[in-house]
Amino acid sequence: MQNSIVTTPALHRANWKDYLALCKPKVVLLMLLTALVGALLAPGWPDPGTLTVAVIGIALCAASGAAINNLIDHKLDATMARTRQRPVVTGHLSPQQALGFALILAVSGLLMLWFLVNPVTMWLTLFALIGYAVIYTLFLKRATPQNITIGGLAGAMPPLLGWTAVTGQIHPDALLLVLIIFAWTPPHFWALALHKKDEYAGANVPMLPVTHGDAFTRIQILLYSLLLFACTLLPFVTGMSKWLYLAGVLVLNGYQFRLVKQLFDQRDPLAAWRLFKYSIQYLMWLFLLLMIDSMVFG
Repeated sequence: MQNSIVTTPALHRANWKDYLALCKPKVVLLMLLTALVGALLAPGWPDPGTLTVAVIGIALCAASGAAINNLIDHKLDATMARTRQRPVVTGHLSPQQALGFALILAVSGLLMLWFLVNPVTMWLTLFALIGYAVIYTLFLKRATPQNITIGGLAGAMPPLLGWTAVTGQIHPDALLLVLIIFAWTPPHFWALALHKKDEYAGANVPMLPVTHGDAFTRIQILLYSLLLFACTLLPFVTGMSKWLYLAGVLVLNGYQFRLVKQLFDQRDPLAAWRLFKYSIQYLMWLFLLLMIDSMVFG
């Protein structure tokens, strides 16, 4: 009788590249851009020292959330081609190393925000960290096809964190920026889920295309894209931004709808992937437009 043998990747000596990959640096950089724009749009001119510390503290906590996500999901990630090269999956980092590093990042970031920025920003950052790393990753992701919709609030927080780092107060304009990212999140991730539907199904992750089918998901992406369009007009409507932002955001949304339209052409297997990739550029350029518009018309 043959014995069942389970093999795991052999650990190698971890280096800085492994720890950097654990933190999902591209995702963190996009979050930091939105936080920085939130700070620059806040009333008054931010103190450079405080702003620098705030960005570092937010970055450390965002990186911690990504590391915890990698740790919790490492068995799931091993079943998916897109994620099976992550450092805990490959054995480049042990779960213990990942957890220890994540805790160091979180504690360092939160202490910086508490003592060198303000308590409001620290508490909001802690809420976002727990919301993403624990509530979304550990529970919502595996429990409901609305995981992204509910959990998206945590990922939408950075502009508010940047704003409160400057003012110490929660303001409707900052919440408007949060609303934009909140509306952006479902089309972004559901486009990825459409493209990687078989992988999510094989990993038993109840993403919307797996539980409700492609056609329903396409309609939801269209509806949320319409909601996103409406939300992105609000900075202009409320006087938060001027014509430069409006012109740019109309172009961004126009191309978004062009890609959404292509989703309904079932002969194009890469339509969802193009929408997913574009949505990253969309968010980056939208917040850059907000920043540039503010600098021009300030």
